[in-house]
Order: sequence, then structure tokens, then C-alpha cells
Amino acid sequence: MNRFRPRGVWGFILRRLLLGVLVLILVSILVFLATQALGDPARAILGRQANPASLAALRRQLHLDRPVIDQYWTWVTGLLHGNLGISLAAQEPVTTLLRPRLVNSAVLVALAAVLSIPLSIAIGAYAALKREKVFDQTSSNLLLAMAALPEFVVALVLVILFATTVFHVLPAISTIPPGSRPWNNWVALVLPTVTLVIAVVPYVSRIMRASMIEVLESDYVEMARLKGLPERTVLVRHALPNALGPVFQVIALNLAYLAGGIIIIEVVFNYAGIGSAVQEAVLNHDLPVIQALAMLLAAVYVILNLLADVATILVTPKLRTRL
Repeated sequence: MNRFRPRGVWGFILRRLLLGVLVLILVSILVFLATQALGDPARAILGRQANPASLAALRRQLHLDRPVIDQYWTWVTGLLHGNLGISLAAQEPVTTLLRPRLVNSAVLVALAAVLSIPLSIAIGAYAALKREKVFDQTSSNLLLAMAALPEFVVALVLVILFATTVFHVLPAISTIPPGSRPWNNWVALVLPTVTLVIAVVPYVSRIMRASMIEVLESDYVEMARLKGLPERTVLVRHALPNALGPVFQVIALNLAYLAGGIIIIEVVFNYAGIGSAVQEAVLNHDLPVIQALAMLLAAVYVILNLLADVATILVTPKLRTRL
């Protein structure tokens, strides 16, 4: 049986892709069953005073009178063809409804990732190099304090400091007018982006510090130093790439968190992203929108973990030899 098993990096990627597909299938089943438990969308749309005839007509129109398995199969096949369905509340394609909000959220996540990941790696690596010294102790205590604060508390503190009573130099809310784009008003992105950066940096930095310390104490780094290589070469070519392996996993988890946890931050700053879309969809029992967002977040999680695994293997020679 082993001779038919794909080997090497490409074999690993294939196995991870198949596992990711299996995960998405299971998630789709759970999402569909969970949304079915939210209640009757027809009654949510027409209200409590709707008569039975109107409810029955709307259920037929929305295909809610069909068996659950048929509804699931129709939904899944639609997903495979890029058809996310029709919003029950807005009566327009879910893709059209969510596209601008997904763009807004993607811009916010991308900004937070571009700022937080290099910053986290730099802080963690430098703290490892200055182990038990002033910078290491100060940064460790500060990162622990930052990690203990919930995101909405950080957001509120930033609003108080920079948008209301203290400095009042930034807008308290990040409203994006309909038809506009986030990059047309960069100032409004500052506070939500900083909030997300503060939420991510503590975790990645601490993992980077621990990984870097372990690598710096390894035999191959000591051997590189004994060969007379410059310290900068030892750090850049030998220590840093091997220390990044475990960090990639944490980065993937935090990016997945940003994709899902951004909902709270968007609500706090009144940012027109997927956060408000989730809130409105739940209130309106808009099942297609809820299902589409849940599957999107699940797909992002699977893809990020796959990329993290591949990146870990590429920077870790020991792992490549085991495939």
C-alpha cells in the first residue's frame, strides 16, 4: 500500500488538500444543520402576524418546503458552481450582497497582517537575542498585559485616547459610504487596524521568542559559530529560518482568527464589513448569507493552515527529509 502513497512535498500537499476537502464537507453539514435550527425564515421575513397561507406561499417560493436533504444538496451544488444563493431578506444574490463587505474586511485583515507579522517576528527574535535583559523583560511583561485584554476593550481604550476626550486626532467610527472603498479614507482604518495588530502581536511574538531561544541553543547553530561564521550569518541563514517553522502555525491561526474575530471590531467601529453582515443575517434569519459566511471562514481557515504547513516544511530541512 505504501508504494501507492504519494511522497515528497507534493504528496504532502495532496494529502492535506484531501483532508481540507473532507473538513469542508463536514463543516458544510454542521453549518446547514445549525442554520436550520435558527427558525423559520419565512416567519422572520413576514413577521409574527403573517397568515398560514402567506407563510406557505413564501416557503414554496424559497424552496423551504422541500426535504432537508434536497435543500442541502441544492445548496452544496450551488456552492461548487459559485452560486451562494439568494438573500432571503434583501432578495438579491448573496455574492452581490457580500462582495463589497468582503473587500472591506479583506483590506482590514491585510493591513493588520502586513503590520503585525513582521513586527511580531522582529520583537520575538530580538527578545530572544537579549534574553533576560531589559528589553526581553519589558517586552514580555507588556505582551502579557496586551494578551490579557479583550479586543473590544482595546478598541474602546483607543477610541477614548485618540478619538474623544484625550487627543481627538482620529475618527471614532470607521464608516465607509455605500459605493466607496476603504482606501479612499485611510484615516478611518487606523484605529481598527491598530486594534487588530495589538490582538495578534503578543501571541506571535512570544512563540517567536521561545522558538528562537530553542534554535539558538541547538547544536547546528553552535557548530556554525565554531566554524567562524559571522554572527549575522549564523542568525540569518541558520537560526531565523529554523525558528520560523513553529511560528508559521501560530501566524496561520492568528490570521484565521482575524478573519473571524474581526466581526467584533467591525461592530465597535461601525465598519461595513462581514461583521455587520453576520449581525444582520442572524437577526433576519437570512440562512443563505449565514451559510455563505460560515463556509467562507472555514475555507480561509483550511487554506491558511495548508499554507502554514507547506511554509514550515520549506524552511525546515529536517521535516523535508521525513516526507
